[in-house]
Amino acid sequence: MFYGLGILIMDKWQELTVEVLRDAEEAASNILIELGSQGVAIDDSADYLGHVGKYGEVFPEIKQVETVKITAYYPEHIDIEEVEKEASKRLAELTHFGVDAGEVHYETQELAEQDWAENWKKYYEPTRISHDLTIVPSWTDYEASEGEKTIRLDPGMAFGTGTHPTTKMSLFALEQVLRGGETVIDVGTGSGVLSIASSLLGAKDIYAYDLDEVAVRVAQENIDLNANTENIHVATGNLLQGVDIQADVIVANILADILVNMTEDAYRLVKDEGYLIMSGIISDKWEMVRKSAEDAGFFLETHMVQGEWNACVFKKTDDISGVIGG
Repeated sequence: MFYGLGILIMDKWQELTVEVLRDAEEAASNILIELGSQGVAIDDSADYLGHVGKYGEVFPEIKQVETVKITAYYPEHIDIEEVEKEASKRLAELTHFGVDAGEVHYETQELAEQDWAENWKKYYEPTRISHDLTIVPSWTDYEASEGEKTIRLDPGMAFGTGTHPTTKMSLFALEQVLRGGETVIDVGTGSGVLSIASSLLGAKDIYAYDLDEVAVRVAQENIDLNANTENIHVATGNLLQGVDIQADVIVANILADILVNMTEDAYRLVKDEGYLIMSGIISDKWEMVRKSAEDAGFFLETHMVQGEWNACVFKKTDDISGVIGG
């Protein structure tokens, strides 16, 4: 499995592999991402138990072990020794929360950009995200079943594979609020996955923004991989600064400390009875994000939690009788 976050491009990358007990997989992955990883790949022997491969091969011979290996990728400017030191401290502290990481092992190596680009592809397979949506790598053959909507992606160096919990919850939220004909603004579009999904779910016009020019290029390339996405308009932009488009839905899957800087602009741009979807919120930042949105004038309609990650749907409405806070 591969989970990707962030929007960066570098000539070299650092790979840090951490081996922990399976019960600590999610917590360890979150720690590595919080420490600056731009993506994590998880190698778990349980994933191969009875697994049938592309050509019908079965892998019962894979030895089952109680540990998993989590490989995290860091830009070259990050001090990998400091990351390992801080990760060791936080993993040891997990015992206070009833989570045992076991005897932790570390390995590090440097990767050139091309090595990274090929390295993560082996972890990236077609993934059913919801009842209707499936993320499909652009380089694989995949036949959709009746009624299934496929999003073809080649994240390149934008790291938005669509399979991270924060993206999954964003997609669930879009399915919840989109009924067809809406105008959507996608803030921090990354690989463009949420914009493409919005189009597939019936939105009329989608405006996607990202501060990073690499992300804008990658998003446009991914949009071009998918049919009938001419209604998606991608541009460089810093959150919602300078935007004057009135939207039915604004969606943002970025870090909590950045989300709080856009809630007032979001309220200005969301139409009455419209929605603000936010994801990428680690648990200890949730109340901060909630307060920022409510102070701007939104009401909480839906609160989703997956592990330590939070996502939410806020509504701009004067009628709060049907809005339930989470």
